[in-house]
Amino acid sequence: MSTEPETTENAEPGTPGAEVTPAEGAGGGEAADAGPAPRTAGGDAGSGETPGAKSGDAGIESGDGDAGRGPEADSGAAGAGADTGGGDGDAGQGTEAESGAAGAEADSGAAGAGADTGGGDGDAGQGTEAESGDAGAGGDTEGAGQASEADSGDAGGAGQMSEAEAELRAQQVERERIEQRKAEKKAPIESGTKLSGTAADLLAAVRAVESGEKPVATVFEEPPPAPRRQAPEPERRPQPVAPEPVAAPAAPAPEAVQAVRRVLGEGGAPEVLAPQVAAVLGEDAPGHLRADPWQLLRIAGVRPEQADGFARALLGAECGPDDERRGRALTGWLLEQAALAGHTALEMPALLAALAQRGVPDPDGAVQGAIAEGEALVFQDALEEEAGTPPRAAEDGTEEDEERPVRVLVGLERYALAEESLADGLARLVNSAPKQDGSAADWERAAAAAQGSTAELIRAVAGQGLVLHTGGEASLAEPAALLNAARSLGLRAWAATHGPIGRDRFAALLRSADGSAGEAADAARHPGAAAGDAPGAAPSTGLPVATVAGLLAGLEGPGRDADGALDLDLLVVLDAPQLDVETAALLTESMPDGARLVLAGDPAVLWSVGPGRVFADLLAARICPQVASRRPDPGPLGELVSGVGIGELNKVEAPGKELVIVPVRDAGEAVHRAVQLVVDSVPRAIGVPAEETQVITPGHGGAVGTRVLNAALKERLNPGPGRFGGFDPGDRIVHSPVPGRALPGRVVTADAEGLHLSCGGETVVVPKERVEQSVRHGWALTAHQAVGSRWPAVVVVLPGDAAQALSRPWVYTAFSRADRHLSVVHGVEQALPRAVAEVPAKPRTTRLPVLLAPQVSGA
Repeated sequence: MSTEPETTENAEPGTPGAEVTPAEGAGGGEAADAGPAPRTAGGDAGSGETPGAKSGDAGIESGDGDAGRGPEADSGAAGAGADTGGGDGDAGQGTEAESGAAGAEADSGAAGAGADTGGGDGDAGQGTEAESGDAGAGGDTEGAGQASEADSGDAGGAGQMSEAEAELRAQQVERERIEQRKAEKKAPIESGTKLSGTAADLLAAVRAVESGEKPVATVFEEPPPAPRRQAPEPERRPQPVAPEPVAAPAAPAPEAVQAVRRVLGEGGAPEVLAPQVAAVLGEDAPGHLRADPWQLLRIAGVRPEQADGFARALLGAECGPDDERRGRALTGWLLEQAALAGHTALEMPALLAALAQRGVPDPDGAVQGAIAEGEALVFQDALEEEAGTPPRAAEDGTEEDEERPVRVLVGLERYALAEESLADGLARLVNSAPKQDGSAADWERAAAAAQGSTAELIRAVAGQGLVLHTGGEASLAEPAALLNAARSLGLRAWAATHGPIGRDRFAALLRSADGSAGEAADAARHPGAAAGDAPGAAPSTGLPVATVAGLLAGLEGPGRDADGALDLDLLVVLDAPQLDVETAALLTESMPDGARLVLAGDPAVLWSVGPGRVFADLLAARICPQVASRRPDPGPLGELVSGVGIGELNKVEAPGKELVIVPVRDAGEAVHRAVQLVVDSVPRAIGVPAEETQVITPGHGGAVGTRVLNAALKERLNPGPGRFGGFDPGDRIVHSPVPGRALPGRVVTADAEGLHLSCGGETVVVPKERVEQSVRHGWALTAHQAVGSRWPAVVVVLPGDAAQALSRPWVYTAFSRADRHLSVVHGVEQALPRAVAEVPAKPRTTRLPVLLAPQVSGA
């Protein structure tokens, strides 16, 4: 049995025999699954203990010792159904609305029905009712709460009258109204005698018009406005500019989708791909497919062998492995797979070898064709010569003028441009002096009030535009102290985290770490705000901390100034190893001139899901100050994680059951033990409830992947039919709006709009057509989905077939997600210590160090 890896971290695109499945690479495997992954039956894992495990440690268990009994998932269940990222096995159901929950829709012919057609039954009574002569179309407006509603009796009568009778009826009604107004005019109006000022003048004007004394125009003619004196514009800082809403891409026309469906059917391809093909290839998608069937490779999840079969069915005898269209398409596909594995480009030899492996007779011609068509870019980066290498001598004894060796790379335009933009932005920060916010003496006093590496961080930020900060969980106290110190000096300082759980944790840290200074400064600068609340702060925290995605989208944070830059003076980005090149480029481009940027994070965790290794490249480039925290993570868990970070799996003492090892023999026992720990053992022995315990496993597929574990945990913790696309209210989920982002949350309800979720204290509505691709159950996550978050208790499941997926960064990331307690369901025997000691992070090919060197040194 093989695990379905959470990422393509262990894949090596561009090398013989390497394949990267798009479904597993994008988004850490959480939301980008484009199709079913192959699975095989599970095998038994040998029992054994990792160094540091004691047989007595399993005492957290209930003691029944019956691993094969109780509620456990069938190990063969992993092969059931094709999960494409939605609910387990229910991906095809979509989101169903409850009966009647969608509300009644307004009739298209009704007057004013366009105002609101989403109300529920009975909402029609909120609108104003009109007489039959005023209803216009007289249609049914039930459910349109803001629309005018025609009286049903009058409308029915009007439909049975002749035109003459209707006209007489209308005249009669009008006469009755006139008579009623005359009677009201002659009658005394007691309330009118008490009016004065403008109200009295208005009443007199109305009576003058009704009596015929004055025409309407003379009474209600507005006097010309008095000239207003121009007030001088006060001096103020540019106010944040609300980001313009990004227009959602228009859905392809039904006719285009139908035409694509016919072409796919002719070629034997799944017709369900038609909407994606029409969206990717544009209006003339059928023509593009007929002219170049290998364009199908641009659709996520399509494999080269599938595209070859489609091309043979459409082209017949004209199809061949030497077709230049095939070579270009495979070149682009291989570069996309490389990006999913974290590379921003591929070395030319590796790309040529991969093309040859795919049966391309002329790999070099295929690459040149892709470059000529603008589908790929080629780069020649000079290599650094080894120190001490003597210059080569010519035959006459003089030094030979030899060109420096170069490395030829091929990449996709989007990542090349992002990496170059990132290098430009970083060079601007490094080479420009920060604004003098606060005197040097003020910064020094703030540093002197701190201690150790916190003082070093404050001093570095005082004089530099870009600073790197490294450390584990305990080191977060140092950026918190920096943020509070900067705000006390009057700087507009903000922090940004990878996810909402990290945001809320750091906000709590801000409150406890010298929060009084920051709150006092903020209250002084914004007297209308509550103590500690910053303008634009996240509603769930009320403090100057946001998520990176929310900050860039303008949904959180200080907003942007008149120039489009972030309206701040200092930005501290936590979880910096999770920044891919595109996100990092957006951040640096958004930094205003003279602002300071601090990138902080733990360099030992897994790298970003997207391409690039920004934080690691910057640490290696040494172009700016680097401050390493000297605060170790406390307790037995801190000792364990620190050892893993340097390649050692140490035996640690855990008197308070902070660490428990649970050996298992096979996949079924692993699932049973994991469920037992979450539901019974950890709440009973540790006091952490099930809703605060997180399960982490290497992959989504397999007999002990997230799908099987989530199904077993749902059965025990929130059983239900899964009537909303496989989900029920109360289900724990993880929402991935885009690849690489994982937002843990819960299902609230579902209706015609979609699935309503609560993620990080905020309400999210996922349209029903997006549920399958972007929502999974969340009792069990992969390590990449768990990055940036921590829980009181964590259960890490390591089945016997997960040995090949383990690496030191994976183990470090999974183990370091626990605050108080860590249980390891262990079935990989010696593969765990071997992975910690010998399997580092998979190398990634990037151009950032080469791009940074000349810009920083030559500026």
